[in-house]
Amino acid sequence: MANTLGIVKPDGVRRKLVGKIITKIENSGLILRGMKVVRLSKEDAKEFYAIHEGKPFFNSLVEFMTSGPIVVMVIGGHGSIERWRELMGATDPAKAKYNTIRREYATSVEKNIVHGSDSETTARAEVSFFFNEDEILPKG
Repeated sequence: MANTLGIVKPDGVRRKLVGKIITKIENSGLILRGMKVVRLSKEDAKEFYAIHEGKPFFNSLVEFMTSGPIVVMVIGGHGSIERWRELMGATDPAKAKYNTIRREYATSVEKNIVHGSDSETTARAEVSFFFNEDEILPKG
């Protein structure tokens, strides 16, 4: 039972959608094991999204992710990575399935309201980027 990282991006925080997103997470049976509000510096955003460095959208992504506070969450439960990604929906909200977070709340591909880790390896790295072990509730 791996944990995964979830982020409500600045557009979701600004539009006061954090509670609705948390409700969707909890109603899906996933478990919040940690959560906090942070504001990324440009350096932290560049480090977190380093995998995208050199891509055409990198600079605008960094600008967007530093434009306001974000809510970072450790999400647990059986199959949490796959289940969270399914609940988020496709990156393009127009292509996302109905009843997914992005279909319901995202406004564009660039402002797609949430982030989720794409593998166990990525999840471990992303969770540890934002959380110390003592900030995460134990499994069980």
